[in-house]
Amino acid sequence: MALHLPWGFIFGLLGNVLSCMVCLAPAPTFYQIFKKKTSEGFQSLPYVIALLSAMLWLFYAVFAKDATLLITVNSFTFLLEIAYLTLYFFYATKKDKILTTKLVFLFNVLGFGSISIVAMFILHGNQRVNVLGWICMIFALSVFVAPLAIVRKVIKTKSVEFMPISLSFFLTLSAVMWFLYGFLRKDYYVAIPNVLGFIFGMLQMLLYAIYRKPRKSLEKPTLGESSEHVIDVSKLGANTCCELNTEVAAPKNENDHEEVDDNHVKEQPKKINEDKDLSDTV
Repeated sequence: MALHLPWGFIFGLLGNVLSCMVCLAPAPTFYQIFKKKTSEGFQSLPYVIALLSAMLWLFYAVFAKDATLLITVNSFTFLLEIAYLTLYFFYATKKDKILTTKLVFLFNVLGFGSISIVAMFILHGNQRVNVLGWICMIFALSVFVAPLAIVRKVIKTKSVEFMPISLSFFLTLSAVMWFLYGFLRKDYYVAIPNVLGFIFGMLQMLLYAIYRKPRKSLEKPTLGESSEHVIDVSKLGANTCCELNTEVAAPKNENDHEEVDDNHVKEQPKKINEDKDLSDTV
């Protein structure tokens, strides 16, 4: 048991570092929002859910035994998500502000408030810890299932454009650290969800390895785009021809020109005959 504690602490500390790095991943996005003074159509739901997750794990860690590392990482996540949502709310459109307010009230106020009331006034002792642990575990599992939408999109489009490999890698590594922490600490509410997180993380990296090269072939389909350009050029060519036809003599005018030439040819014998008659008269 004595050997497990130091290793559990080390893995928990590494999990803190990796989780903080994952939480800082959206920072460039919010810097662009601050710089451009607009939310640019980004959705606030992921940050509302991340805030709720941090609140639930903090609430669980308060009653769990020796869960200092859970408190530190989720405190950092809690403050960072508050900062993200504040910045988003400040620069969002009126419609997005109303939606974000509703989401925060539904999840972070009503949802978390209901759980808190039940845990504080109905549950007691180990029962409270177990129920909160199950709630956190189920919620974490549902969060880990969310990347299935991205996996489906990658398989459908055969492109990893919407799945950054660096984020997938750090999420997988973080899941490994927290699984080892929970396993060594015998906190299976922490360990079990991260098994699923590791599986989905490995699946994402496998898909990246499969579709990484074909993505170059998808960039070549500029040929497909070139076909559109060819259509545009053909349209432009047709229009250009029409313009040229309006500027140059039309077929009707060419007929007129031929008629003029014929009249000129016909008039020449007449003129010769008139000159001949005139000479005979003289």
